[in-house]
Amino acid sequence: MDDDLDQALDAVGPRLRALRRERETTLADLSAATGISVSTLSRLESGGRRPTLELLLPLAKAHGVTLDELVGAPPTGDPRIHLRPVAAFGMTMLPLTRRPGGIQAYKLIIPAGGRADPEPKTHEGYEWVYVLNGRLRLVLGEHDLVLVPGEAAEFDTRVPHWFGRADDQGVEFLSLFGSQGERAHLRARPRG
Repeated sequence: MDDDLDQALDAVGPRLRALRRERETTLADLSAATGISVSTLSRLESGGRRPTLELLLPLAKAHGVTLDELVGAPPTGDPRIHLRPVAAFGMTMLPLTRRPGGIQAYKLIIPAGGRADPEPKTHEGYEWVYVLNGRLRLVLGEHDLVLVPGEAAEFDTRVPHWFGRADDQGVEFLSLFGSQGERAHLRARPRG
Protein backbone atom coordinates (compact mmCIF):
# COMPACT_ATOMS: atom_id res chain seq x y z
CA MET A 1 0.00 0.00 0.00
CA ASP A 2 1.18 3.52 -0.64
CA ASP A 3 1.78 6.10 2.08
CA ASP A 4 -1.41 8.11 1.34
CA LEU A 5 -3.59 5.02 1.71
CA ASP A 6 -1.82 4.00 4.92
CA GLN A 7 -2.33 7.49 6.36
CA ALA A 8 -6.01 7.50 5.39
CA LEU A 9 -6.59 4.09 7.01
CA ASP A 10 -4.64 5.07 10.14
CA ALA A 11 -6.88 8.14 10.55
CA VAL A 12 -10.11 6.08 10.51
CA GLY A 13 -9.76 4.83 14.11
CA PRO A 14 -9.52 8.27 15.75
CA ARG A 15 -12.34 9.52 13.48
CA LEU A 16 -14.55 6.59 14.57
CA ARG A 17 -13.83 7.27 18.25
CA ALA A 18 -14.56 11.00 17.83
CA LEU A 19 -17.88 10.30 16.06
CA ARG A 20 -18.96 7.84 18.75
CA ARG A 21 -18.07 10.26 21.55
CA GLU A 22 -19.76 13.19 19.78
CA ARG A 23 -22.95 11.16 19.72
CA GLU A 24 -22.42 10.01 23.32
CA THR A 25 -22.72 6.38 22.24
CA THR A 26 -21.06 3.48 24.04
CA LEU A 27 -19.20 0.69 22.28
CA ALA A 28 -21.98 -1.67 23.43
CA ASP A 29 -24.67 0.56 21.88
CA LEU A 30 -22.72 0.80 18.63
CA SER A 31 -22.20 -2.96 18.65
CA ALA A 32 -25.95 -3.51 19.01
CA ALA A 33 -26.66 -1.08 16.14
CA THR A 34 -24.08 -2.52 13.73
CA GLY A 35 -23.69 -6.19 14.67
CA ILE A 36 -19.93 -5.64 15.06
CA SER A 37 -18.45 -6.99 18.30
CA VAL A 38 -17.35 -4.59 21.03
CA SER A 39 -13.78 -5.93 20.84
CA THR A 40 -13.61 -5.34 17.07
CA LEU A 41 -14.98 -1.81 17.49
CA SER A 42 -12.42 -1.12 20.21
CA ARG A 43 -9.56 -2.41 18.06
CA LEU A 44 -10.76 -0.33 15.09
CA GLU A 45 -10.83 2.83 17.20
CA SER A 46 -7.39 2.17 18.70
CA GLY A 47 -5.82 1.31 15.34
CA GLY A 48 -5.25 -2.31 16.34
CA ARG A 49 -7.39 -3.50 13.43
CA ARG A 50 -7.44 -2.26 9.85
CA PRO A 51 -10.86 -1.09 8.66
CA THR A 52 -12.53 -3.05 5.88
CA LEU A 53 -15.50 -2.15 3.73
CA GLU A 54 -17.62 -4.75 5.56
CA LEU A 55 -16.94 -2.92 8.84
CA LEU A 56 -17.09 0.65 7.54
CA LEU A 57 -20.46 0.44 5.77
CA PRO A 58 -22.54 -0.36 8.89
CA LEU A 59 -20.51 2.15 10.93
CA ALA A 60 -21.14 4.94 8.41
CA LYS A 61 -24.85 4.14 8.50
CA ALA A 62 -24.95 4.03 12.31
CA HIS A 63 -23.16 7.39 12.59
CA GLY A 64 -25.21 9.00 9.81
CA VAL A 65 -22.19 9.96 7.72
CA THR A 66 -21.02 9.07 4.24
CA LEU A 67 -18.25 6.56 3.69
CA ASP A 68 -16.12 9.39 2.24
CA GLU A 69 -16.47 11.34 5.48
CA LEU A 70 -15.66 8.29 7.56
CA VAL A 71 -12.39 7.62 5.75
CA GLY A 72 -11.55 11.27 5.12
CA ALA A 73 -11.57 10.92 1.34
CA PRO A 74 -10.28 13.98 -0.48
CA PRO A 75 -12.90 16.14 -2.19
CA THR A 76 -13.38 15.47 -5.88
CA GLY A 77 -13.34 19.16 -6.78
CA ASP A 78 -16.81 18.93 -8.29
CA PRO A 79 -19.01 21.42 -6.37
CA ARG A 80 -22.23 20.48 -8.16
CA ILE A 81 -25.07 18.96 -6.20
CA HIS A 82 -26.83 16.33 -8.28
CA LEU A 83 -30.49 16.78 -7.45
CA ARG A 84 -32.71 13.73 -7.47
CA PRO A 85 -36.30 14.94 -7.17
CA VAL A 86 -38.73 12.96 -5.06
CA ALA A 87 -42.48 13.25 -5.65
CA ALA A 88 -44.58 12.79 -2.51
CA PHE A 89 -47.64 14.29 -0.84
CA GLY A 90 -48.61 16.21 -4.01
CA MET A 91 -45.30 18.07 -4.20
CA THR A 92 -41.80 17.66 -5.60
CA MET A 93 -38.92 17.70 -3.10
CA LEU A 94 -35.38 18.43 -4.26
CA PRO A 95 -32.77 17.60 -1.60
CA LEU A 96 -30.09 20.30 -1.53
CA THR A 97 -27.75 18.73 1.01
CA ARG A 98 -25.30 15.96 0.26
CA ARG A 99 -24.72 14.31 3.60
CA PRO A 100 -26.95 12.39 5.95
CA GLY A 101 -27.52 13.68 9.46
CA GLY A 102 -27.52 17.28 10.63
CA ILE A 103 -29.67 19.94 9.03
CA GLN A 104 -31.22 18.90 5.73
CA ALA A 105 -32.13 21.46 3.06
CA TYR A 106 -34.86 20.99 0.45
CA LYS A 107 -36.49 22.98 -2.30
CA LEU A 108 -40.19 22.09 -2.44
CA ILE A 109 -42.49 22.74 -5.37
CA ILE A 110 -46.27 22.44 -5.14
CA PRO A 111 -47.73 22.71 -8.64
CA ALA A 112 -50.75 24.83 -9.53
CA GLY A 113 -54.09 23.13 -9.10
CA GLY A 114 -57.11 22.82 -6.90
CA ARG A 115 -57.10 23.43 -3.19
CA ALA A 116 -56.23 20.59 -0.85
CA ASP A 117 -57.69 19.97 2.59
CA PRO A 118 -55.09 20.33 5.35
CA GLU A 119 -53.97 17.09 7.02
CA PRO A 120 -51.62 18.27 9.80
CA LYS A 121 -48.90 15.82 10.88
CA THR A 122 -46.33 15.77 13.68
CA HIS A 123 -42.82 14.32 13.96
CA GLU A 124 -39.59 15.00 15.83
CA GLY A 125 -37.48 17.92 14.68
CA TYR A 126 -37.45 21.60 13.87
CA GLU A 127 -38.20 23.24 10.53
CA TRP A 128 -37.63 26.55 8.82
CA VAL A 129 -39.38 27.55 5.58
CA TYR A 130 -38.71 30.43 3.20
CA VAL A 131 -41.07 31.22 0.30
CA LEU A 132 -39.45 31.81 -3.10
CA ASN A 133 -42.51 32.09 -5.39
CA GLY A 134 -46.26 31.93 -4.93
CA ARG A 135 -48.26 31.93 -1.73
CA LEU A 136 -47.72 29.16 0.82
CA ARG A 137 -50.46 28.18 3.22
CA LEU A 138 -49.04 26.95 6.52
CA VAL A 139 -51.39 25.39 9.03
CA LEU A 140 -49.50 25.29 12.32
CA GLY A 141 -51.44 24.16 15.37
CA GLU A 142 -54.39 26.54 15.61
CA HIS A 143 -52.79 29.08 13.24
CA ASP A 144 -53.68 29.27 9.55
CA LEU A 145 -51.06 31.46 7.87
CA VAL A 146 -50.21 32.62 4.36
CA LEU A 147 -46.57 33.28 3.56
CA VAL A 148 -45.61 35.27 0.45
CA PRO A 149 -42.23 35.49 -1.33
CA GLY A 150 -39.55 36.65 1.05
CA GLU A 151 -41.39 35.56 4.20
CA ALA A 152 -40.11 32.85 6.50
CA ALA A 153 -41.43 30.78 9.38
CA GLU A 154 -39.85 28.41 11.90
CA PHE A 155 -41.47 25.88 14.17
CA ASP A 156 -41.12 22.76 16.24
CA THR A 157 -42.42 19.88 14.11
CA ARG A 158 -44.04 18.27 17.15
CA VAL A 159 -46.74 20.93 16.61
CA PRO A 160 -49.28 19.64 14.05
CA HIS A 161 -48.41 21.27 10.72
CA TRP A 162 -49.28 21.17 7.01
CA PHE A 163 -48.09 22.99 3.86
CA GLY A 164 -50.11 23.72 0.75
CA ARG A 165 -51.03 26.31 -1.86
CA ALA A 166 -52.84 29.36 -0.55
CA ASP A 167 -54.62 29.69 -3.91
CA ASP A 168 -54.73 27.78 -7.20
CA GLN A 169 -51.25 28.95 -8.24
CA GLY A 170 -48.07 26.93 -7.71
CA VAL A 171 -45.66 27.68 -4.86
CA GLU A 172 -41.94 27.14 -4.40
CA PHE A 173 -40.19 27.29 -1.04
CA LEU A 174 -37.04 26.26 0.76
CA SER A 175 -37.13 24.09 3.85
CA LEU A 176 -34.39 23.47 6.39
CA PHE A 177 -35.12 20.55 8.65
CA GLY A 178 -33.07 19.50 11.64
CA SER A 179 -33.23 18.30 15.17
CA GLN A 180 -31.87 21.52 16.62
CA GLY A 181 -30.64 24.98 15.66
CA GLU A 182 -30.99 28.67 16.20
CA ARG A 183 -34.40 30.22 15.95
CA ALA A 184 -35.29 32.73 13.28
CA HIS A 185 -38.31 35.06 13.39
CA LEU A 186 -41.83 34.17 12.26
CA ARG A 187 -42.99 36.71 9.72
CA ALA A 188 -46.32 35.86 8.18
CA ARG A 189 -49.75 37.38 7.86
CA PRO A 190 -52.86 35.57 9.17
CA ARG A 191 -54.85 34.05 6.34
CA GLY A 192 -57.29 36.69 5.07
